[in-house]
Amino acid sequence: MNTVENFDLYAPRLVDKEEYFAAGHRACSGCGEALAIRLMCKALGEDTVIVNATGCMEVVSVMYPTTAWNLPWIHVAFPNAASVGSGVEAALKVLRRKGKIADRRIKVVAIGGDGGTFDIGFQALSGAMERGHDLLYVCFDNEAYMNTGIQRSGLTPIYAATTTTPVASESRGKKSNKKNVPFIMAAHNIPYVATASVAYPNDLIGKLQYAKTIKGFKYLHVQSPCPTGWGFDPARTIKVARLMVESGMWPLYEINEGNFKLTYKPRELKPVREALSLQGRFRHLDDSEYEYIQGRAVEHWRQLLDVDGKKLPL
Repeated sequence: MNTVENFDLYAPRLVDKEEYFAAGHRACSGCGEALAIRLMCKALGEDTVIVNATGCMEVVSVMYPTTAWNLPWIHVAFPNAASVGSGVEAALKVLRRKGKIADRRIKVVAIGGDGGTFDIGFQALSGAMERGHDLLYVCFDNEAYMNTGIQRSGLTPIYAATTTTPVASESRGKKSNKKNVPFIMAAHNIPYVATASVAYPNDLIGKLQYAKTIKGFKYLHVQSPCPTGWGFDPARTIKVARLMVESGMWPLYEINEGNFKLTYKPRELKPVREALSLQGRFRHLDDSEYEYIQGRAVEHWRQLLDVDGKKLPL
């Protein structure tokens, strides 16, 4: 077992007071990803190297000659954050073995958006997991290619309007459902997979702090609402994120050595309409489309309840 005994995910979290992702970046008002990255850095603390795929965070955080990063940070191409992270992790092993650096563990973290992770970057990510690098990969999922103009990705929800899935007489937004990314990750038999949301910071920070104690490949999938791409008031980022969780559209769980556990269970699922009606990308939905999305959310939640507390047949 690579896991750590007696880690209480539900205990209040203590985080580093240092701001490793500093104020002054150029992210949009209400950016869920910027908030998630700030929390991620505080949870991981010093002795962390960040490998950042091209995307919003690279653009807004390192406008020459300034940087918002107070940790070692590497910008890489869109598809290869996992590859470069693997190389950094392997290089640190060699440097420690040769006595070139102190013999202490340095956390290597690769980050990317949904497109850079599960469309363009999936090959590199899958390979890194199969090789078993001691690496944490964090996907900040805002459900489209926001940095390049709000184009659809494989993780864009069905019926969402984007610039490449417009709403018109022959189109009702994206035609297909989003990929079930965490379960695809779990199928690689890596030690730890989890979902998280900026609306539940204690859960997010706890999962990051737990992941950094585990040797081997870890994957965290973080909901990162985008006011610009989703079309909502930037003041409502946390409200939108919370409603997505409470409606069952973004369940919070972890898969620890194949063991599935829901880490937050709403007493009763809220209607998906409460979350989606706040988002401009869904303003065109009719009753039948709401009904379809509602049915999928309820069925998926039922399936997760059925496997809660059980080992998945991966």
